Amino acid sequence: MIELEGVPELIDPVMVAAFEGWNDAGDAASAAVAHLDREWKGEVFAALDAEDYYDFQVNRPTVFLDGGVRKITWPTTRLSVVRVGDKNGKGRTRDLVLVRGIEPSMRWRSFCNEILGFAHELGVEMLVVLGSLLGDTPHTRPVPVSGVTSDAELASRLDLEESRYEGPTGIVGILQEACTHAGVPAVSLWAAVPHYVSQPPNPKASLALLNRLEDLLDVRIPLGELSEDARAWQLGVDQLAAEDSEVAEYVQSLEEARDTADLPEASGEAIAREFERYLRRRDPQAPPGVATEGGLADGRDSSYLRDSAGGRGRPPRPVSKEPREPKPGDDSAAGPKDTGTGSGPKDTGTGTGKSAKGSGDAPGPSENPSGGADSADSARPEDGPEDAGS
Repeated sequence: MIELEGVPELIDPVMVAAFEGWNDAGDAASAAVAHLDREWKGEVFAALDAEDYYDFQVNRPTVFLDGGVRKITWPTTRLSVVRVGDKNGKGRTRDLVLVRGIEPSMRWRSFCNEILGFAHELGVEMLVVLGSLLGDTPHTRPVPVSGVTSDAELASRLDLEESRYEGPTGIVGILQEACTHAGVPAVSLWAAVPHYVSQPPNPKASLALLNRLEDLLDVRIPLGELSEDARAWQLGVDQLAAEDSEVAEYVQSLEEARDTADLPEASGEAIAREFERYLRRRDPQAPPGVATEGGLADGRDSSYLRDSAGGRGRPPRPVSKEPREPKPGDDSAAGPKDTGTGSGPKDTGTGTGKSAKGSGDAPGPSENPSGGADSADSARPEDGPEDAGS
C-alpha cells in the first residue's frame, strides 16, 4: 500500500518521467528531467525498492563519504514534486511529479503498476514520458521531437501522433501501454539524437525536449545554462567534424536529406503554426537566452557540453577514429562507412558513454534498402512515432 504522508494536495498534477537506458540516447531524456528537478529544487518524497527491480551487477551501487562516514547510494527510481507557474505569468500554478530512474532489469509490469499507484494516489491527470533515440539527423539542424500517444482523442486535442510502432520496446513503451489500460492519459516525447555523435551528454536534444514539454503543458521552464551548453556542444561537434573530410561530407548529405524532407512542410499552414509557437514563446520581459525551437530568443543558435553532475565544462568527443563494433539487431544502414556497401564515411558514434545508452542498445534508424543515408524521417523511437523527424 502506498502511503504519501507529508505530500500536500496537488494542483492539476502532471507526471513527467524519464529513464536511463535503452530509451535515453545521449542521456538527453534523463538529463532533461534532472534539469527540471534541479531548477525547481524538487524534493524527493518516495523511492522504489531497488531490490525489487534492479540487477546490481548491471547497475551497480556507488559508495561515497559523508563527513568521513561511508554510505551507499542504490540505483533506483525516485519521485519528487515541484510547483510551477504558467507560461504567461498570470499567477496560475500547477504541480509536476518528476520521476527519475533507470530502466528496470526485471518485473516491468510490477514496476509500472507501482508508478501508476503513485499517479492514482496523487491525482495525476496525465503522464508524459521523455525519450531519445538515435537517428539520421544532422547536428547542425534543429532537433526533431515527436509527440506520440495511444489515445486518439488526446492525439487530436494536443496535435500528437498516434503510435503505430511494432517491434522491440523499452520501459517507455511498457509504461505508456500500462497507462492506456489504466485509463491514464499518456504522452511520450521523443528527441532524435545524431547517431554519429551518440555519446552523452547531448544538451541540444535535452533543450529540444524541454521546449516541446513547455508547449505541451503551457508552463514556463527556466533553462539556466542549458542554452549556452547546447550552443557550445554544437560548436565543439562542428570543429571536430570539420577535421575529418569524410565526416564533413556525410553531415552535408544528412543536411541535404533533411532540408529536402522539410520542403513539403513549408506550407502556409505550417508557417502559421510555427509563427504561433514563436508568439507563445516570446516574452518581452524575458532575459536574453530564453530558448526557442531552433535557437535563442536573441537570434543566436542554441546548441553544448557540460558535466551535468558537477557543472564543469568538458570537451566533446563526438568523433572517434574507431569503427563501431556491430551488435545483434543493429540494422542501421545509414551510419558512416557501411562496410558492406561503402555508402558513407566511417562510423564515429560509439564513444565511451554508458553501456546502456550506446548506439547498439538504443533504437536505431530504419534500414534504407538503397544503401544510402536515410533522411531524419527514418529515425523511429522504439515505442513511439512512425516518424521521429516531424
